[in-house]
Amino acid sequence: MGDRGISNHSEVTDFTLVGFKVRPELHILLFLLFLFVYAMVLLGNVGMMAVIMTDPRLNTPMYFFLGNLSFIDLFYSSVIAPKAMINFWSKSKSISFSGCVAQLFLFAFFIVTEGFLLAAMAYDRFIAICNPLLYSVQMSTRLCTQLVAGSYFCGCITSVLQTSMTFTLSFCSSRAIDHFYCDGRPLQRLSCSDLFVYKIISFFLSSIIILPTMIVIIVSYMYIVSTVLKIRSTEGRKKAFSTCSSHLGVVSVLYGAVLFMYLTPDRFPELSKVASLCYTLVTPMLNPLIYSLRNKDVKEALKKILEKKNTIL
Repeated sequence: MGDRGISNHSEVTDFTLVGFKVRPELHILLFLLFLFVYAMVLLGNVGMMAVIMTDPRLNTPMYFFLGNLSFIDLFYSSVIAPKAMINFWSKSKSISFSGCVAQLFLFAFFIVTEGFLLAAMAYDRFIAICNPLLYSVQMSTRLCTQLVAGSYFCGCITSVLQTSMTFTLSFCSSRAIDHFYCDGRPLQRLSCSDLFVYKIISFFLSSIIILPTMIVIIVSYMYIVSTVLKIRSTEGRKKAFSTCSSHLGVVSVLYGAVLFMYLTPDRFPELSKVASLCYTLVTPMLNPLIYSLRNKDVKEALKKILEKKNTIL
């Protein structure tokens, strides 16, 4: 019996990331796609942070949150993309046990932090539209700092719990993770442990992350819509909605991709990978574009920087 236990369970030293199950000749195309998207992520988010830090007119709560959103998008895509691109050229496609732990921890940390930050941004828009005269008082520097720090704290606590639970599981002899990065669901499939308690705790963690943030976002927008509809002028309503449309677009893309991935049955792993690709790389690429193309202040700040650069040249 003891020998059988040892043969069924092996000490995990590394894993293999299976990635996308496509023909080898398509790996070059996927590599180029990942490279292009990741380059856009770097350019867009670093550019957004630079614009916010250099233009004094953007020293407001909304842009303080937006700068942190760009920081988070930049780093959680950087946790995934470089290793995925390396594996397109690697025969072994391996990732060390410690590397897998770090990847899961950092990705969970940043993605959960983003969820709470988006809720804080919804609250910011609620105050700006529903209580504009009290906006500067209610959205003080102290409160904004607390909201952002709280988002990072919740992300850290959740990530510690999720990662520690996942890697205390016993893994069977197979170490092939059917994904392009270390994620909780594909790691579960490699486990020989009883997953009942693990799934209950995971469901509880997901609930206390998704439900409160979604409630804050939905209630905030209910009040926003109610307030905007009371504005008599068409121009006023249009201006009020334009300040929220970017945030609403970001929320829709992120939560849509996450819900699609976790609602996809395990028998369709490739669909799950496509959804993961959306929120690990596509969403961080789109966020700066959404905010820069639909935001007059950001466009003016960019124009000012480019004019200054042309003057120097």
